[in-house]
Amino acid sequence: MASKMMRFVSTPQAMPDKRRVDTRRGDFDEIYGRYQKAAAEEQAARCEQCGVPFCQVHCPLHNNIPDWLKATAEDRLEEAYELASATNNFPEICGRICPQDRLCEGNCVIEQSGHGTVTIGAVEKHITDTAFDMGWVKPTKPTRERPESVGIVGAGPAGLACADQLRKKGYQVTVYDRYDRVGGLMIYGIPGFKLEKPIVQRRHELLTESGVAFVLNCGVGEDVSFHELRERHDAVFVATGVYQARDVQAPGVGQDGIVPALEYLTTSNRQGLGDAVPEFDNGRLDAAGKNVVVVGGGDTAMDCVRTAVRQGAKSVRCLYRRDEGNMPGSTREVANAKEEGVEFVWLSAPEAFLGDGHVTGVRATRMRLGAPDATGRQSPEPIPGSSFTLDADIVLKALGFDPEDVVHLFEEPQLPVTRWGTIKVDWTTMMTPLDGVFAGGDIVRGASLVVWGVRDGRDAAAGIHHYLRAKAKGEHDAPARHQFAAS
Repeated sequence: MASKMMRFVSTPQAMPDKRRVDTRRGDFDEIYGRYQKAAAEEQAARCEQCGVPFCQVHCPLHNNIPDWLKATAEDRLEEAYELASATNNFPEICGRICPQDRLCEGNCVIEQSGHGTVTIGAVEKHITDTAFDMGWVKPTKPTRERPESVGIVGAGPAGLACADQLRKKGYQVTVYDRYDRVGGLMIYGIPGFKLEKPIVQRRHELLTESGVAFVLNCGVGEDVSFHELRERHDAVFVATGVYQARDVQAPGVGQDGIVPALEYLTTSNRQGLGDAVPEFDNGRLDAAGKNVVVVGGGDTAMDCVRTAVRQGAKSVRCLYRRDEGNMPGSTREVANAKEEGVEFVWLSAPEAFLGDGHVTGVRATRMRLGAPDATGRQSPEPIPGSSFTLDADIVLKALGFDPEDVVHLFEEPQLPVTRWGTIKVDWTTMMTPLDGVFAGGDIVRGASLVVWGVRDGRDAAAGIHHYLRAKAKGEHDAPARHQFAAS
């Protein structure tokens, strides 16, 4: 048992073993192994146990990180799991896919002092994987069943977290999703080398055993109306996510072989899950033997380049209009992509797509960083006369996502949206101006992180519980006092 913490001076940082590049390039298995028990305890004991834990402050869920690190170091792993799961419905998922370098680990005090951050994500994964192995993770069994019913639109992280929290209170919960599997982007968007699919499917099974009902292959606005859901349930939570891909404006963009990133990733994930996927089988969305160019610099772009490597692409290049220091994607993912053979073409942007019906190349121009824009980031400017061409058989557009037109889709003109198309909510309750209709996750925030979806799902569940309790007591009135997000 560890006698004390703060061993960051005498104990160097050590991540779990990473699989060899030549091995991991050939499959979609996760690239990091698991800590052995002694290694996890040793790394957890590096924590300084700060009086003001900036790791916790910068976690969207405000996880009790110092506490469960200390419990791990002292061989109290079941307690560590209870602490981790008290604030996070899916710690085994966040431990794998959160960009810790931008959140908890990036704000670790010992990282700032030059000793190397505590490996928070890897320890969290060790805690939760051990908890599942040991049978400590159980389905939710509420102490009492409540008669009120809640309908949740969307089976992604926000919807699932909300469902889990509401079942703990005993509410009757039904989750509707347009896809045939539960998980949203966790199942169809994020590749297996970051998050193996059985991890997500295991949570689906736990939620089902907990009493959550799932209605899959059900598009709200198509198979069931939004009005019908409101009539059927005492409250509704909208967590549809954002799936409308942003496009690039350049000559030749409509040619075959120029594909939205999510279409490509979904095809790859479905193929890995054993589905029959004609677009992969006929080679259209299979990168094997092809020159691949990915346009964009976020985490979705990193998922695309690393997927193309595993499919056996001839070459993989990432075209990004800013420099590496301004790249929005996780630095850890960029490093992994470089190790796996991805070429990054910094400060470059497409100006035209070449080909005769099917793309054969990307004509790009060099960029320089000019004056800051409204967000404070330097705006990229083209350098005249700097054009160059990259061979391309597939171009993947990873430029971000916008919301669908939910007002039109739901046939609900009273549902207010911002000028960006996201749903307006009162952030203190997560309720929209429509009585009993709540929203959260990407459909409110715009494209964001899984951990923020979990946070919104938990906050919405608390808001729904308060709303239904007040309504049952006859205390509920119209949401005149609520303050809604500005358009």
